[in-house]
Amino acid sequence: MHKEKVAIPMTTLDFYKYEEDGITYYEFDATECSPPEPMVNTMNALRMIQSENERVVGLFFHEPTPLYAKIAEYFSYEAQELENGDYKITFKKR
Repeated sequence: MHKEKVAIPMTTLDFYKYEEDGITYYEFDATECSPPEPMVNTMNALRMIQSENERVVGLFFHEPTPLYAKIAEYFSYEAQELENGDYKITFKKR
């Protein structure tokens, strides 16, 4: 799988775009960030999602529970705790 670095407006982290099984993913790593940077980057990335075939994938040092309430009306998510204790959260449009 080839990951291409992309610019996402109003974000401070590096984002990478890739495709897998007809789904386009925008991925970022916020494990080294302090609040509110992970939430701000996530919210700005979610603005890009226009179709059901797009996802935002974030890596976080903890589960971003406060974020879930902010996006619940428009986005769903799948949380996966990784072996090292970080979290991989995949967001998609409802």
